[in-house]
Amino acid sequence: MKRYVCLVLLAVLWLTRPLAADEGHHASDFSEQHLGKVHFPVSCSTTAQAQFNRAVAMLHSFWYDEAAKAFTQVTIIDPSCAMGYWGVAMSHYHQLWATPPTAAVLQTGREALQKATKLPIKTTRERAYLAAVGDLYRDDASLDYNARRVHYEKAMEQVWIANPQDNEAAVFYALALISTASPQDKTYTYQKKALALLQKILEVEPGHPGVAHYIIHSSDYPELAQLGLNAARSYANLAPAVPHALHMPSHIFIRLGYWHDAAQSNLAAYHAAKEHARKTAMTATWDQQFHFMDYMMYAYLQQGEMTRSREILQELQGIKKAQPENTTTAYGFAAIPARHAVERGNWQEAAALQVAPADFPWQQFGWCEAITHFARGLGAARSGKVAQAHGSLQRLEQLRDADRAANRKYTADQIEIQRLAVAAWIAHAEGKSSEALASMHASAELEDATEKDNVSPGAIIPARELLGQLFLIMNQPRAALQELEAVLARIPNRRNALLHAVEAAKQAGDQEKVRQYQKQLESLIHAG
Repeated sequence: MKRYVCLVLLAVLWLTRPLAADEGHHASDFSEQHLGKVHFPVSCSTTAQAQFNRAVAMLHSFWYDEAAKAFTQVTIIDPSCAMGYWGVAMSHYHQLWATPPTAAVLQTGREALQKATKLPIKTTRERAYLAAVGDLYRDDASLDYNARRVHYEKAMEQVWIANPQDNEAAVFYALALISTASPQDKTYTYQKKALALLQKILEVEPGHPGVAHYIIHSSDYPELAQLGLNAARSYANLAPAVPHALHMPSHIFIRLGYWHDAAQSNLAAYHAAKEHARKTAMTATWDQQFHFMDYMMYAYLQQGEMTRSREILQELQGIKKAQPENTTTAYGFAAIPARHAVERGNWQEAAALQVAPADFPWQQFGWCEAITHFARGLGAARSGKVAQAHGSLQRLEQLRDADRAANRKYTADQIEIQRLAVAAWIAHAEGKSSEALASMHASAELEDATEKDNVSPGAIIPARELLGQLFLIMNQPRAALQELEAVLARIPNRRNALLHAVEAAKQAGDQEKVRQYQKQLESLIHAG
C-alpha cells in the first residue's frame, strides 16, 4: 500500500512540474518508461516502427487524441506505412465509452482507411487488421453503435485465430470482448474470456499497458474485482504519463472499498488532465477532468471528507464550457452536485438543484439530465415538497420514454431505476406505505439486474440502500439491516450504508453487529 501511494505521489509531482521544462514536447517524445512497453511489429521503416509502438501504447491507455497525433506522425515518417492509418482510425473509435461516434468521427475514420487502401498492404496479417477496423466504420446507416462493435469483435476473433502468436491481436480481441459484454449478463462470460487471454499475455509482457488496463476493465464488477487488484497496483506505474492510466486503478479500488487509494488515484489523474489541457491549449475544460473529479468526489464522500468534496463542487460550478461536450462531461456536470447533496442527506440542497450549465446541449444526454431530476425529486419528496417531487417524476418519465423510443434500453432502464425510487418516496410522503415499498423494491431489483456504466463510479445512491432507509423510517429495523447488508456485500465500506446499518442494528437490538459496523466506520476515518 505504501509503495503504491508513493508511486502515485511521484506521478503527481512529475505531472505537475513546471511547464517550462516541457517546451517543445510532443507525443513522439514519450518513452517506454512513461507509456509502458508495447511491440506491435508492422512492415514499416525502423523509425516508423518505434513511433508506431509508442502510438499503440497510447491507444491501449485510451489517450485517444495523443494517439491520433502519434499515428499521424507515423504516416509522415513513412508515407508507405498503411498501418499508420489503421492507428488513426482506431484512435477515433472509443469502444468502451458511452457516447456513440458522431457522423463526423465516422467520416474521419473512413477517410483514414481510404488512404490506407491506396497503399500496398504488405502482409496478410496487416490486411486483416485493416479489414477489422473497417467493420467499425462501415458506410451503412442501418448499423448502430452496438452492431458495429459486434462486427468488429467477430473480426478481431478471426485475426487472433489466424495469428495465435500475435499478442497484440489477443489484446485487441480481449478489449473487443469487454466492449460487447452485456450489462445484463451476470455470469460475466465475455469478461472472463478476456481475462483468460490477458493473464496469459501478462506472463510474457508484464510491462504492457493494455494488458493491465483491460484486466481492470474485465474485473470491474463486485464479483471479479479481486482479480484486478494486482493490475490496479501496477498500471499507474507502467504508464505514469497518461491521465487515464493514473485514474483506472480507482475502478478496482472503489469496487473493494479502498476509498483513500481511489481518491489518490484520481487526484493524480486530475492534475495530469489539467496539465494536458494546458499543453494542448484547450479553450475549455477537458472531458476527462470531469470524469476524474466525479470519481474523486465519490471517494472523498465515502471517507467523510466533506471539505474536499465541497471544493470539487465549487470548481465544477466555475466551469462554463467543456471540451468535447459528450456523455462524460454531461455525466460529470449532473452527477457531482447530485452526489454532494444526496450522499450528505441534505434534501433541501438536493431539491434546489438545477440542470446546469443552462447552455449545455442536455437534449442529447437525457440519461445524464435525469440524474438532476432524480436528486431533485428525491430531495423534494424527503423535505415535504411533494408537488415539486411530482414534477421531477414527470420529467423522469419523459426522459425514460424518449430513450425507450430511441431503443436505448440500458439508459432507459437506468432512468427507470431512478423514477421508481422517486415514486417510492413520493408515496411514502403521501402515507402510502405499501405502494412506497413496492416501488422501492422494484427499483432495487432492476438495479441489481444490470451493471454501472464505465462513466460512473457508482449510483448517486444505491436503490437498495434507499430501500433500507425506507424500512428504517417505517420502524422495520431487521428488514432494513438485511437490505443494507446486501449493499455492503456489493459495495464494501460504503459510508452511508454503514451508518444506517449501525442504526438498524441498534434498533433491532443486535449489539454484535452494532460493534462490527462501528468498527468499520472507524477504520474508514483512520484510513484517510
